[in-house]
Amino acid sequence: MGARANSAPKQRAPTVDSMFDSQTQSKGADASHRTTTASASMKKASSTTNIADDLSAIFGGAPTSSEEFQEIQGEGDERRRARFERHQRTRERAAKALAEKNERDMQVQREQAERHRIAETLDFEIKRWAAGKEGNLRALLSTLQYVLWPESGWQPVSLTDLITGAAVKKVYRKATLCIHPDKVQQKGANLQQKYIAEKVFDLLKEAWNKFNSEELF
Repeated sequence: MGARANSAPKQRAPTVDSMFDSQTQSKGADASHRTTTASASMKKASSTTNIADDLSAIFGGAPTSSEEFQEIQGEGDERRRARFERHQRTRERAAKALAEKNERDMQVQREQAERHRIAETLDFEIKRWAAGKEGNLRALLSTLQYVLWPESGWQPVSLTDLITGAAVKKVYRKATLCIHPDKVQQKGANLQQKYIAEKVFDLLKEAWNKFNSEELF
């Protein structure tokens, strides 16, 4: 008997056309993927550019093209007007923020220059007042009126009022409330007064730490 014919259908060898179609579809899918990726990258870059433009506008960078109002073809008048007004408000807020920042920076620079100028004179006066009394809380408190300005609100205290530890603690608390940098700032003190208050406050605090460790009450 002759060999039985194989009933299974024969697989057709791929033709050149089918291979080309397969490659074309594969390339089309790759191209579509690249297009989608590129589109996402462009959107991300656009978002990043907008953020950079906003920061540039606030902190004084060079003007960019996105700061100008962009016309959109086919946009209705009402929508364009609303978008333009929003654009103007954004630019006005950015300009105001920049002006305020520049003013704050200038104020800080002026205060630093003035502080440097007065430091030498005031440091000499403060050191002369504290000479021989470093770490001696009673001596510092009893002579505080000689280093503070008349409008400080400090009432002089004599050494006889600072005999007991409890009395020293009470007067020290009053002194720190009087010359605390934040309190002085709230009272509208000038730069010289604030400088004196800061230095004297530190000297009193250092003396208090020593006093608190040596005298228990």
